[in-house]
Amino acid sequence: MKEQNVLNKIRIVLSHTSHPGNIGAAARAMKTMGLERLYLVNPKSFPDPTADARAAGAVDVLQNAQICTTLDEALAGTVLAVAVTARRRDLSHELLPARQAASRMLELSTQGEVALLFGTEMSGLCNAELDRCQLLATIPANPEFSSLNLGSAVQLLAYELRMASLGEIEVPVAKTFEVASFEDVERFYQHLEQTIVATDFLDPANPGRLMQRVRRLFARARMEKEEVSILRGILTSVDKFIKK
Repeated sequence: MKEQNVLNKIRIVLSHTSHPGNIGAAARAMKTMGLERLYLVNPKSFPDPTADARAAGAVDVLQNAQICTTLDEALAGTVLAVAVTARRRDLSHELLPARQAASRMLELSTQGEVALLFGTEMSGLCNAELDRCQLLATIPANPEFSSLNLGSAVQLLAYELRMASLGEIEVPVAKTFEVASFEDVERFYQHLEQTIVATDFLDPANPGRLMQRVRRLFARARMEKEEVSILRGILTSVDKFIKK
């Protein structure tokens, strides 16, 4: 695939950005590396002249940005969502350095659209947002001072994506199976939760972290569309048995 076609499959998602200047800086970082698709989840202030000023020639990226009210809306239609995090999490998904994560993203972009998710400036991404992703990416910064502002973080990941698209980083040949979409996987999780509540395996009044663990288990599996259909079929058979 040509570079532009590859990068057009990548969407940058900024969740709950508090300062409009950081949105502008992210847009500038994206455009310098050939990325144009920006999604904003509940930004505190946007559109905003401060964002335009910081974009410095990338105002078109801001003008074409998709404003979403939920993260699910921003991830709709994707086959892979990668969360950028500065710290290791317990119960975490697979965690890759930025370069390897970029390679994985381009590999899966042959199957459909891929999202790269950044959290709010102060606290990053919450666990609920991480649960919507299948992979974590981290920037191997100085462990004694690993804090990066949002624009810089976007710039570094965008650079790695561009280098991968230019062939400077080896991108594995994608498998031929059809990857399950974000919507397919979310419907499976909803169906699974309903079924295990009906069988009393899960107490909705005291759910603990069961569904969080389940989500991360299946995230590591990178389910195919057909595999999700099989699992949904098994759940449907259980539902029918319960009704009898």
